Formats: sequence, structure tokens, C-alpha cells
Amino acid sequence: MRPFWWPNDDAQIRRVLRATLLNAGFDVVEAKGGQEAIETTIRERPDLILLDANMPDLSGLETCSKVRTSFEGPVIMLTIRNSEQDKIAAFNSGVDDCVVKPFVMGELLARIRTALRRASSKPPLPKIQTQELLETRLVDVRGNRVHLTPKEFEVLRALVIQQGKAVAYQKLLQAVWGPDYGEEIEKVRAVIGQIRKKIEKDPARPRYILTEPWFGYRFQIPGEDIDNRRRKS
Repeated sequence: MRPFWWPNDDAQIRRVLRATLLNAGFDVVEAKGGQEAIETTIRERPDLILLDANMPDLSGLETCSKVRTSFEGPVIMLTIRNSEQDKIAAFNSGVDDCVVKPFVMGELLARIRTALRRASSKPPLPKIQTQELLETRLVDVRGNRVHLTPKEFEVLRALVIQQGKAVAYQKLLQAVWGPDYGEEIEKVRAVIGQIRKKIEKDPARPRYILTEPWFGYRFQIPGEDIDNRRRKS
């Protein structure tokens, strides 16, 4: 496995991280900034990207948004920001997980291994019997091809597998982000919002992904009898 680390300006942090990853058995490819990271991602085809939010040219969020056009693997961001809005911005850019600095190296390695394990053991998405939403990594919606980020696709997959059944926030977090998650509900809400914008004709009145108030979400085939209160985003 090859994590691809985009370092910040702190040489000491770079040395420690590189040594830790190499000692853990990973191959490491470094880039000096966001633009070089984008080019190196295309060339090296890494298994995982370890992205620092602070880089000398492009920001981590800008870099992640650009690299998501060609990279579908997990992206973990290292950041000093821990507010709900900062996390939502990171997830919306395509980041899969955020590790807040300062962090323990053992936790970072565990997050990396979990992300790689999940990326390599994904079950196939069940076929959906509707003309509007088809089975594919790029979802077809009303005849138009829609690109889903890896995290968006995995959340949609988790809901489709339980088609018609309500899925709790905690279950979605653990199914998509890993067993160590369960309270970071804003992650799920942010991704659901992005999916609705891409697959729903009217995201404010969704037909596919319905809200179960104070519980979670369900995927519903249009045409079935649904309580209107569950349509609210």
C-alpha cells in the first residue's frame, strides 16, 4: 500500500511522519505543495492520500477538490481546525476523514489502516430497479451522468443496501467512516446534502434519500407511500 503524503512547511513534522509511515511498512511519496500533489497523484496512483490543510500554494481543500476529479481512494486531512463548519467544508471538498493536530501517531496509523481496509473490501452496490438511479460509480440521474465522490458513493451504497429501512446516523458513520465513529453526525449530514444536490430533482423535497427525524436516513424508491415529514432535509 502506498499512502501519498502532501506535507506542510514544517520540516520536523515531515521527517517524523515519513519515518513513522516507513517504519509501519508503507511506501511514501511526498510533494512540496498542492499543485505538485495533483500531478504526482496522477503519476503515482497512490492507495491513500494523507493531506495537510496547510500548504505553501493551494490550500488543502482546494487541492482535494481538484484531485478528486481523478482520485477515488481515501483522503485523510491533518488540520488544526476542529469546528463543525471546518469539518463540513473538508468533507464537501472530498476529504474522507480529519485528524486534528496535535495527534497521537498510533491513532493516525489506525485511521490509515482502517481507510485502506475499507477501500479494499467494498461489496458491490445492489441494482436499483428504477430508470432514474442506476447502479454505477457514476450514477445516471434522469439521463445525465453524475459523479459521486468516494464518500458520497459509500453513503449512498449503505442506504441502498438497506432499501426502505431507516439507517441510524451512528450506523452510517460506522459503515462508511469506520467503527471508531458514532457521534460526528455533521459528517453524515454534509455528505447527504451533497448527494441530494446531485441526484434529487428538488433537493429541498427529496424523493430518494429521506430524513428520519432524530434518527437518520432511509433510501426509498419513488412512488411508495411515505410520510411527508420524512422528506424534510
